[in-house]
Amino acid sequence: MSPRIHFLSALLAVLLPLALKAQEGPQLYNMNFDTWSKSGGAWCLYAKDAPASRRIWDSPNPGTSKMGMNIATPDYEHVAVPGKGKAAARIESRKLAWTFLAGNIFNGRFIRVVDMAGAESQLGAPFTGRPRSLSGYYHYIPKKINATKPPHESKEGKMDEGIIEVLLTDWEKPYTQISHKDGFIDVKTNPHVIGYATLVIKKGTSGYVPFEIPFTYRSDKTPRYAVFTVTGSRWGGEGTGGSGTVIYVDEFKFNY
Repeated sequence: MSPRIHFLSALLAVLLPLALKAQEGPQLYNMNFDTWSKSGGAWCLYAKDAPASRRIWDSPNPGTSKMGMNIATPDYEHVAVPGKGKAAARIESRKLAWTFLAGNIFNGRFIRVVDMAGAESQLGAPFTGRPRSLSGYYHYIPKKINATKPPHESKEGKMDEGIIEVLLTDWEKPYTQISHKDGFIDVKTNPHVIGYATLVIKKGTSGYVPFEIPFTYRSDKTPRYAVFTVTGSRWGGEGTGGSGTVIYVDEFKFNY
């Protein structure tokens, strides 16, 4: 081997791992939904002894578990990618006598039930990446909408719709939201949204289907927070959806 070829081979051996690492980019903890634990009857999307830096996923479970039910639960059998220790997230919407509870998971922290009609949450997990897209798998089993509130009365009897969305923001601290009063963050008008990836799911599936959704960026800023919203009832924050709607999600990944 000539000295020139030997030098180029050595240089490639050094640069290729760096290039691959750069393409990988940062991920959020537990985006594959394999890790779960229980606390006071509520299923949590992190290990029992996880530090605060890894307790970045939450759901309505801390509130609903007090009524004897968990909205988001692990499923160790129905997974998109089989293997030892694999799990998926099963998320179900429920209609109660006084309100509609949209099954959902998000990045942040559930704080409390408000007015028996919604929830107060702190949204966002620290994140500084600028991914090209989000990929993963979902299995969607919608039901007919049997709970409505203004302005969605016309949706009564129509099939529920789901949404998988992640926002990258420049918040200086987590965003406090009261679901039935604030609704979802409007990605088109909110000045703190740097980039977003949104998938609206309008049809049920017979099993898991893969997806990849591109990010749209509105500025060249470096994000400070990421916040996922995953729900089978996209209007659930406004008290509208189908009781029994279920969405399974698995193996989320940021692509760079």
